[in-house]
This record gives sequence, structure tokens and C-alpha cells, in this order.
Amino acid sequence: MGACLGVCSLLSCVSCLCGSAPCLLCGCCPSTRNSTISRLIFTFFLFLGTLVSIIMIIPGVENHLYKLPGFCKGGSQILGVEGYASCNSFLGHKSVYRMGFAMAAFFFLFALIMICVRSSKDPRAAIQNGFWFFKFLILIGITVGAFYIPDGSFTSVWFYFGVVGSFFFILIQLILLIDFAHSWSQIWLRNADEGNAKGWYAGLFFVTFIFYAASITAVVLLYVYYTKHDGCTENKVLISLNLIFCVIISVVSILPKIQDAQPHSGLLQASLITLYTMFITWSALANVPNKSCNPTLLVRNSTATPVAEGHVTMWWDAPSIVGLIIFVLCTLFISIRSSDHAQVNKMMLTEEGPGAAGSGGTSLEDGVHRAYDNEQDNVSYNYSFFHLCLLLASLYIMMTLTNWYRPDEHFQTMSSPWTAVWVKISSSWAGLLLYLWTLVAPLVLPDRDFS
Repeated sequence: MGACLGVCSLLSCVSCLCGSAPCLLCGCCPSTRNSTISRLIFTFFLFLGTLVSIIMIIPGVENHLYKLPGFCKGGSQILGVEGYASCNSFLGHKSVYRMGFAMAAFFFLFALIMICVRSSKDPRAAIQNGFWFFKFLILIGITVGAFYIPDGSFTSVWFYFGVVGSFFFILIQLILLIDFAHSWSQIWLRNADEGNAKGWYAGLFFVTFIFYAASITAVVLLYVYYTKHDGCTENKVLISLNLIFCVIISVVSILPKIQDAQPHSGLLQASLITLYTMFITWSALANVPNKSCNPTLLVRNSTATPVAEGHVTMWWDAPSIVGLIIFVLCTLFISIRSSDHAQVNKMMLTEEGPGAAGSGGTSLEDGVHRAYDNEQDNVSYNYSFFHLCLLLASLYIMMTLTNWYRPDEHFQTMSSPWTAVWVKISSSWAGLLLYLWTLVAPLVLPDRDFS
């Protein structure tokens, strides 16, 4: 009898894996929207691929990847198939690129399938919200196939795909950060109006002070470690320009006309944007291909021996670790919530459907916690755009884990190109321009509603 019950329980789990998202919630989980559960599971796939990439690039593991059957050229075969990758150089780097390609291809496939899905009544919505076991098999199949891509020009070509995708994902991060800063300020100012005003205003002042103090400290450290008195002109110019731009947006955010048009705008948002801009500047300077102006630069040869002079630096530098943390937070932010601002929802294609708020009341009628369908009338987010965001995120994490470094034509040395520097700097400028637009838009277009 116990064996029969065990088999029935196993079959129930299998049916849930092949069915829809509601089956994946256990009794201890709170009732949640079907759309939220689906986004979280797709995000879990992305995090799983990221974890595999991190493991493959660890030096101790990288040295054993050549043992994978059917991966290396001239190595062991699997089912009579020989690999195409040369395992004599940068095997971890090549593995991360192939894992990034597999995740990007997976999300691109679903972005195409889910074009123009309007509600859960569309048969394709069942594919979006269910059949997780088969999706996992598809991801594994694409990953295995990616490891059979010949070396050739794949790494060089895919590097530029990663650069472009990372640029757009940084912009998405900046949009989310701007939205988060505006929401944060509005909530605290609203609480100040309703209750202990002195406490909330003191909190706003303290947080703003911390952000600006951290930004000023970052600027000083950037000048100390990434510039010299008789050189490093590019670094000096980039740091100075971003510092000037941050001062400009801070001043604009408290101008009387801006305050009249947007009473909730202020230095809290500007300080957070300034701090993030300093991080992007730091990350860009860490890719400057000049050892005298970049103390964290590491050039590797095919035997993974540091070529750069001086002390040996870690393959993962501090900007990459911080970037990985921000990547996780922003990806979760995309997955679990929509913005409080209609303009941001329109930009990110995440406007809640009218059924989102009304379906929650029926989800607990029988006392069972489950996910409920909140997309019978309209989808709560654009399926294709969500998968496109995860595609860009997979490219961004691929570039982050490899420090935006690129091997030469013969895979003998790995170095940092100026391309990475300018992509990061230009993305910071685009983000600052976008934030400036959120401040002046109500004045430039007074007939439009920017509330």
C-alpha cells in the first residue's frame, strides 16, 4: 500500500511538471498570481544557467572541463561524436560563452513563440505557464548542442552580441533603478505627510547623505587608483565628465520649476542615480587596457598565467562581483512586481490586466493555497518582452563573468578591449539622460500626464 501511495505521489509530481504553474505551489506557500509564478520559474532557469557558468569558470573546475566526453577536439567521444572546441586555451571562457548562447537561444525561442499573446485564453499561454519539465529538457538540449559549436570565429562574433545585449540590459537596470528611486521617495514623503514628519524627513536626509558620501568617496578613489599626474588622460576625462553630469542632475532635481511640476522629485533619487553612475564608471575603468592606468587589469595567456606586471589579481574583479549582485536584484525585480508608475509600465510592457486585482478573492475559497489565473482578460506582462529581458540578462551575465575580456585571434592571450569601456560609459550617459528626461518631461510636454 505504501509503495502504491508513493507511486501515485510521484505521478502527481510528474503531472505538475508537465502541467501549469499552479501545481508547483505547495500548501505552505501563499496564494500567488499565475503570472508571477511563471516569471519566477523562468528566472530560476536563468539563475541555474548562471550558477553553471560560475562553476565552469572557477579555475579548479576549468582545468577538468577537458574531461567532458565529446567536448574537446581530439578528446574522448560520446556516441562516436568528437568535439570541436580546442581545450588548450581558455576552456572556462569558452564554456561560459556557450552557456550564455544556450540561455539566449532558449529565451529567444520563447520570445518568438509568445508574440502577441493577449490573454490566458490563447493556447500559447498554457505553454508559457506550464510544461516546465519539457522546457527544462529543451534548455538542456540547447546547452548540450551549444558545446558542439566549433571554435572558429564563434567567440569573437558572440562577443559583440554580448556587448550589444549588455548595453541594453544596463539601460533596463537604470530604468528599474529610476523607478525604484521615485517609488521610494514617494512612499517616504507620503508617510511624512501622514504621520511622524520629522522622523521620515530625517530618514530621507540620512539615506541621501550616505549615497552622496559613498559617491564622493568613489570619485576620490577613482582619481587615486585609476589616474596619474602625467598620464591617463582618458580616465581623468571620463571620471570628470560623469562627476559633472551627476552634479547637473542633482541641481536640476531641486530647481523650483521641477519641484512644482514633480513635488516628489528630489535629492534621494539623484543621489542613488549618482552612486550607480559611479559604479558604472568604476566598472568601465576596470576594463581600460592600460596597466599603468588600471591596477586591476589582468592579461592572461593560454596557460592561465598572468602576464601583467606586478601582483597577481583575481580573475573575478570587484566590479564583476558587484555587477553580479545588481544583476540578481534587477532580474528578481522584473519577475515579481510591476511598477507603481504607469509610464514605466508602458515602457517595460508590464501593465497589470484588469483581472489581476479581482481574482485574488476566489483563490482561498476552499482553504487551499494555490496560484490563480489573473490573465483571463489581459496578460499582466508582455510575454515576449519578458523573455527578451531574460535574453539580454543572459548576455550581460556572460560578459560579467568573463570580465568583458576577449581572446586574440589565435586564443593565446586574453585582454580587455576599449569596446567594453565605451559601452559601459555610453550606457551611463544614456541613463543620466533618461533620468534628466524624467525630470524635465512635465515641463517640456505640459499636456501629457506624467503622474
